[in-house]
Amino acid sequence: MDISWDQRVDEYWAAADDEHPEQALDAMRELVAERGAEDPDALYEWASVHDFLGLETEAVPLYRAALDRGLSGDRAPRAVVQLASSLRNVGEPEAAVDLLRTVDEPSLGAAPQAFLALALRDAGRPDEALRVALLALAPTLPEYGRSVTAYAEELTAPPRD
Repeated sequence: MDISWDQRVDEYWAAADDEHPEQALDAMRELVAERGAEDPDALYEWASVHDFLGLETEAVPLYRAALDRGLSGDRAPRAVVQLASSLRNVGEPEAAVDLLRTVDEPSLGAAPQAFLALALRDAGRPDEALRVALLALAPTLPEYGRSVTAYAEELTAPPRD
């Protein structure tokens, strides 16, 4: 029985090794070639391997191309998060902030907020970054979630008289 392209991609990521970047690129290149250079899923996976290997500058246009070509399903919100993370890493934190504010995907948990907090910090907005991080953390606290939420809300509120 042949396994699907998506299953082989999952197997690739389960065994991915950033210690051998050329091998990682070659193996993904083979998978991508099966789908074609314009396929949004293939573009996303090609962007992801570049990102994984610390080649964010190369990953950014690939993520954008995947999204522009109609990337859908679970990969689409992940592509936005990963694109934003790469933008932050190449010195474009405000662009990352703008993108991350558009992500509303429950399956990603608090990951978009974590990356948003990092981007806000890099954009010179530490109070806003801390607020985002605390608001993402508060629902997971067995106690004090309400207090942490209230304190977080105060971080960017106007000062009290």
